[in-house]
Amino acid sequence: MKKLMVLAVAVIFTVGLLVGGIAEKAYAKEMKIGYVLMAKVFDEYYKTKDSEKALAEKGTAKEAERKKMIDELKKMKDEQALLSDKAKGEKQVAIDSKLKILQDFDMKTRDELMKERNDMLSGIMADITKVITDHAKAEGYDVVLNSDPRVLLYGAEGMDITTTILTKLNKK
Repeated sequence: MKKLMVLAVAVIFTVGLLVGGIAEKAYAKEMKIGYVLMAKVFDEYYKTKDSEKALAEKGTAKEAERKKMIDELKKMKDEQALLSDKAKGEKQVAIDSKLKILQDFDMKTRDELMKERNDMLSGIMADITKVITDHAKAEGYDVVLNSDPRVLLYGAEGMDITTTILTKLNKK
């Protein structure tokens, strides 16, 4: 019985050493963590600047169209003031029609520009995410965080890979 007890203790001790050695190796690897200032990357990415410029140009063109419509409405209202009561009523119908067209134009333009902006943002974020992921895999990062100030309270300077990501993005 004593021999069996000694043998059991020896087996348990040996198994403990083996498991402990395996666990130690599993925990021995240090994690490599980095962070990116996403707002800075987004703002300084050349595609963001190009897209914003293109959207602004479209917005300016649409605003010019809108101004023409408003000028037409003002002209119609001025003409209406000089007409007889019966003619004023007919002119009001035309004014109401133009006003409806203007309102539809405003709504359609706003929706088109918003959709285009959302598509642009989606594409840019996909580019940024791909570059970050590729860089993280190539450099052996286990985790890359967004350094949003509401989330990341502190990150050592050596962990900031923002400049590297921007350089890679703006090379394309």
